[in-house]
Amino acid sequence: MKPCVAIVRYETPQESVRKAVELSSGLDHLPPHARVFIKPNIVFWTRTVPFPKWGVITTSRVVEDMVILLKERGVEQITIGEGIIVTDPKDKQTAAHAFQSLGYETLKQRYGVNFVNLWECPFEKRDLGDGIQLSYSTEILNCDFVVNLPVMKTHNQTVVSLGIKNLKGTIDIASRRKCHSMDPGMNLNTMVARLAEPLPPMFTLIDGIFTNERGPGFDGKMRRSNILIASSDVLAADMTAAAALGHSPADVPYLVSAASRKGIPADVSAISIVGEPLASVTSRHEYDFQYSEDPMNSLPMPLAKMGIQGLSYRKYDLSMCTYCSSINGLVLTAIRYAWKGQPWDQVEILTGKFMKPTPGMKKTILLGKCMYKANKDNPDIQELIAVKGCPPKLADIVKALHQAGIDVDAGLFDNMDALPGLFMSRYEGKPEFDESFFRI
Repeated sequence: MKPCVAIVRYETPQESVRKAVELSSGLDHLPPHARVFIKPNIVFWTRTVPFPKWGVITTSRVVEDMVILLKERGVEQITIGEGIIVTDPKDKQTAAHAFQSLGYETLKQRYGVNFVNLWECPFEKRDLGDGIQLSYSTEILNCDFVVNLPVMKTHNQTVVSLGIKNLKGTIDIASRRKCHSMDPGMNLNTMVARLAEPLPPMFTLIDGIFTNERGPGFDGKMRRSNILIASSDVLAADMTAAAALGHSPADVPYLVSAASRKGIPADVSAISIVGEPLASVTSRHEYDFQYSEDPMNSLPMPLAKMGIQGLSYRKYDLSMCTYCSSINGLVLTAIRYAWKGQPWDQVEILTGKFMKPTPGMKKTILLGKCMYKANKDNPDIQELIAVKGCPPKLADIVKALHQAGIDVDAGLFDNMDALPGLFMSRYEGKPEFDESFFRI
């Protein structure tokens, strides 16, 4: 039988989520007395400024609505868990602040729900085949049923980030880095495609109340879309949501890989869609950031249009891991503000694991431990400027840029957690971006 996916317009608290669950029969296979693990998407958090959550983080409204439905079915043991990206894995305050701000403490008091920072929990290895082993949180491995609540967004590396990729937040740091392997046969898309395979039965409800173009972070373009997509088949949910974002599943490599492993076509024709017609909710969301083509002056298009010269900052690839990705935008922002109209002295900045130096460049910054190890002995480098950390320390990045003659403002790096506030201002005064969706 074809997997069933429900598409519902979000209109009313509780009732819209209830409709999506009922149309998709998503909780019909919930075991009696189940221990349920809820996985929201809290990709990033800051305690410094009010965070622009729209299109980045699962709405607390959807989380509470799911808790209510589970309680109505007699579920007593509900745990909400997430492994938020933090520079310091020992940082417990950021996750605690996120959970408190999003109202999870109220959920605990009101419904007896538990919530956990997955970095404080044990991890266990699971074999995903072909020699791939990833370590998952025991919180999700030992539950009876998973409720997966991703945000509906595009992604600058995997085209879309939906139900399957949301599960990346349940694996440990070493496993997340392993997903960005140098092995072309085991790249990010190959790894993401398998993330759901070792996990318990799952219901996925994709939260598209707010959607994110050129995500997955706060520097994307947020929209109020009012869409819920639900299914007990996470792959079917992802293929439907990808199509709703304007991307054929056949053009999304991790969906092609996951479909191939199941022996089905990467096509919504293999899915029974109920509720709203797919065409009625489809709206193209771009995922890619355009770069200039000049190898000696390769830059993101907005920087190239500023007339920046003497700098090459090539486009990221699949080998750039989550932690370097979280710094990448800050470095580009700092470079933008450092430009004063005078060409820099043929500086090249390399990231990820694959990039090789361009002959003729005078200064080469190797950003991150992986890039340093790959190119530290490369004869094409005239002056090597190394930033060796994993992830790179912000102070070391500032020092390297200054050494290369790019006089970035160190204050931007000292106040990295305030950066989301710059993007927050775009949504001020717009009633459709309602903060109440993230309160209980």
